Formats: sequence, structure tokens, C-alpha cells
Amino acid sequence: MLKELKNLTTVSEFRIFARFLCDNSMKLSYFNFVLPKELIAEKPTKQRDEARLMVLHKDTQTIEHRLFKDLLDYLHEGDVVVANNTKVFPALLYGEKEKTGAKITVFLQRELNKEMRLWDVIVDPARKIRIGNKLYFGPNESLVAEVIDNTTSRGRTVRFLFDGTDEEFNKHIRSLGHTPLPEELQRLRNIENYDAERYQTIYAKIEGAVAAPIAGLHFSREMLKRFEINDINWQELTLHCGIGNFKDIEVEDLSKHRMDAEEMHLSQETCDAIMNAKNRGNKICVVGTTTMRAIESAVTIAGKVSAYDGWTNKFIFPPYTFTIADMMVTNFHHPKSSQYIMASTFGGTEFVHQAYELAIREKYKFSTYGDAMVIL
Repeated sequence: MLKELKNLTTVSEFRIFARFLCDNSMKLSYFNFVLPKELIAEKPTKQRDEARLMVLHKDTQTIEHRLFKDLLDYLHEGDVVVANNTKVFPALLYGEKEKTGAKITVFLQRELNKEMRLWDVIVDPARKIRIGNKLYFGPNESLVAEVIDNTTSRGRTVRFLFDGTDEEFNKHIRSLGHTPLPEELQRLRNIENYDAERYQTIYAKIEGAVAAPIAGLHFSREMLKRFEINDINWQELTLHCGIGNFKDIEVEDLSKHRMDAEEMHLSQETCDAIMNAKNRGNKICVVGTTTMRAIESAVTIAGKVSAYDGWTNKFIFPPYTFTIADMMVTNFHHPKSSQYIMASTFGGTEFVHQAYELAIREKYKFSTYGDAMVIL
């Protein structure tokens, strides 16, 4: 507790900490605001790096308005940028229920058993999808799944019935699958051709995510080339983003919230690059909340970051002391979301709240295809 108090530097941070002491918990309702629906971006900007960028300076409590490609103005030779290179796979299947022919949507979440072809999925509409039902997908019903368990109100475990090798099965799934856009876009059955490209970072490499690390969607190849020219060290880790990123937090006391576990991989090479830069006095810029969770999950007691292969369900909320990052790039998120809560924790709860109020007045675009913020 004394360590947390020592790290508080602004009046707003002391106020939040005092609130925490009085309540003995941090409340979800502290992170609520009214988001006009028209500010939720339905489409990406024409050019990735020409989204708007709000720049938050924590030290001076001032705000600038720039374009995303101007991010390079805040980075210098020897600084390190860390991003999440997970790749979204086409996890959305459209099919029909046996006998009735009712249209159904199946959102693949996680492969549970490769040999038995068991998958954890979300079905919609879920009300009439029961254990024992068969679901048909593709032309001539080329793929069949049987529901074998209920997991949540919309969750099911299904077994795919497919005669062929694992390679053939995976190829077939991907040929039938669609880009798993979040439901907030309200056009799941009207996915555009550009979504397959734009709902994917340009540096996506390792397939396994069902949601994109959206802060990274703004980076262009031109920006990465300029990083190289300016000796800004680009580093990557992998955290496979799951549907838990879109789940509502259902408890008022944030200490009782549990994030879904997600698989992550952080190499020793990336750890060495980060620690060497910090030892030189260079800045570490973390791209997105998934990357931040991964890095903070790998921090040792000694305050260093070490190689990590496993799972994390780390949930960051105030009061919290960040160990590695000096800068954080993030999008504008929904009220009461884990992403907004993390951004507020990094930037200062009241300062970030004021920035969001300004973003709404200035008509910044929010969420998946929305504009960006960098907190310095």
C-alpha cells in the first residue's frame, strides 16, 4: 500500500486512491460515461495511419490533436515499440439447424481437443440450440457439427464430424469462415470485402485470435519502415485475443472481476530488447491493452520482464503501478470496458475521463475501427 501511495503524483490520482481506501474497492460505475452511438466507427479510415490521434501528456495534463502517423514525433532513436502479432482466424460460421433449417451463426472460440475436433463456441440464436442438435455449414452441407454440451447461456461445446486429415479440416474451416467482427458493428451478416484485410494488423503472424488487437490496426508499412530508418526498435509478442475482450463486466467491485484466460508468448529476445532500452534510458511504447496485459503478466518481482509461455487472465485497474511502459497506444473504448479501465489506470482516471469527454465533443470515432490515443 505504501508503494502505491509513493507513486501517486497528481491530485486526481490521490483522489482516486482516497476513494479506494474509503470503499476498500474500485467501483465499475466510476468508469461509466455516455457514448453516442453515432461515434462508434462502422468502417475504417481510408488509410490506416490517417486515423485521428489524441495525444495525452500526463506530466503537463495537456492534450494535442494529431494524426496517427504523427506518432513517430514522440519516439526517438533507441526507443522500443512493442506490439501484439496475433493473427485473427475466420472464426465466424453461418449455417442451418437440422430439420428446421433455421439460420444460425456459430462463433468459434477455442479448440478443446484436436483429435476429437471439439470446439468451444458461441451460437446465435442460442435459445433453440440444444444438446444433440446437428448444425450444417457450407454448400451441400459439407461440414456438420453436433452439439454435445451447454457451457453458458450462449456457449456450447460442439464436435465437428469431418472425414479427412487435420490439415484438410483446418483448410475447410477457413474456406467457410468469415471475419469475426465484433457485434457492436451490427453488420455480422454484411461483412465487407475489406474486413478480411482491415480487421487484421499488417504485422499479424501467428494465428489464434478471434478478436483483433485493435490499437495495432492503425500501423502502416510506411510507418514501420520509418521506425527502421530512425532506429526505433520494433518488437513483438503474441497474445491470442478472445471474445472475453467484449464481455461486459458484471460486478461493481472490480477486484471481483475475472478476465478470460488467453494464451500468450513472449520471447527472451524481446525481453532483452525492452530491458536494454530501459537501462539506456530509452522509452518503451506499448501498443494496445492486450500487449500491456502480456508484458505486465511477465514482470518479475525484481521489476524486470522475462520470457513467458502460457496463459494470462490479468486484469488491470486502479490503483496499479505499471513497471515497464512509458507510453501506451490505445483506441477509444466503450464505457465500463476492461480496455477503458486499463487506459484510465495508465493515464490517470480523471485525466483520461476528461480526454474522453473532449473526444466526444470533437467527434472522435470510438471502438474497433475508431481513432487512437497515445498516453505519454
